[in-house]
Amino acid sequence: EQLTLGSGRVGLRNIGNTCFLNAVVQCLSHTRGLRNYCLVKSYKHEKFSKEEAKLMDAFSQVLSGLWDVNEGDTVVNPRHFYNVFKEAVPYFSGFSQQDAQEFLRFLLDKLHTEINLCFKKKKIFETLVIFIISEEAAAMWKKHLERDDSIIVDLFSGQLRSSLHCSVCSHYSNTFDVFCDLSLPIPKRSSGGEVTLRECLDLFSQEEKLDKENSPMCERCNRRTECTKQLSIQRFPQVIVIHLNRFTTSRWSISKSTVYVSFPLTNLDLGPYGPADCAVLYNLYAICNHAGTVNMGHYTACCLDENSWCFYNDSSVTPLTENQLQTNQAYVLFYQRSNSTTTIRK
Repeated sequence: EQLTLGSGRVGLRNIGNTCFLNAVVQCLSHTRGLRNYCLVKSYKHEKFSKEEAKLMDAFSQVLSGLWDVNEGDTVVNPRHFYNVFKEAVPYFSGFSQQDAQEFLRFLLDKLHTEINLCFKKKKIFETLVIFIISEEAAAMWKKHLERDDSIIVDLFSGQLRSSLHCSVCSHYSNTFDVFCDLSLPIPKRSSGGEVTLRECLDLFSQEEKLDKENSPMCERCNRRTECTKQLSIQRFPQVIVIHLNRFTTSRWSISKSTVYVSFPLTNLDLGPYGPADCAVLYNLYAICNHAGTVNMGHYTACCLDENSWCFYNDSSVTPLTENQLQTNQAYVLFYQRSNSTTTIRK
């Protein structure tokens, strides 16, 4: 059905340390496939698990407020949504500083659980099958889809391959895991110079040597051996959420890296990190920023609407130019695959 949308330039009230929630919700609100699904309330027509879709209802209600055609100068109050969330995910710590990414994970996971279509067989998403990949990966993916199938999986789920190479017998073994976000390490720089997103990706996917103590059993040698481990992307999701791991926890404290990481706004090519070297392009549409320190910090979002960027700082929304997007506060980046067309699920 046709959707009539407002501009989406509506703020969210901070209801007491909830900037992490506001920033993440604005980013998800600009994830078109998810937004449209929520606004037409597609989940109401689908048959899922026995759960009531309480959180999905509350989340969709917030989105309806944000995209209301008669927006005026309103600000949406997310209190009901936040209360439902805390009830649904009681172990979410909330209020600690570095948790926008944790909140995002819990939220997507819980929304998925409520609207999981499984047990109702459905075609494997053709949109994601780009490469003829190893049968093992395909089998693992099929298993995943037999248990998990929702708009969340359609949009955010990818598959990661972890490849182990035994230094004794040269045996290769692969494990495949589903991911909803990529958490990237930031390379250390002595001079405090800038780092590129590509360097973070390179570091994430570089071979890592594991000594006997830390390595799993080699299937062929039947014992722990020295080996190398390497991560790569086996299946690319439609939306890739990239988390720049700025917070490091040591035994005594948490510290934050404020290294400036530059990232492309369009045509981020993840092909080199995949199973076949061909271009897989993504365009940026939202950023969740973290300003300040571990204990005294603040989250904001930058989101792209039809053709321009806006800065979402709780209840205030202001236009942004592209060159204002690159800061050393970028924390979670949201990219949409450029050749993937997102249809509203029927």
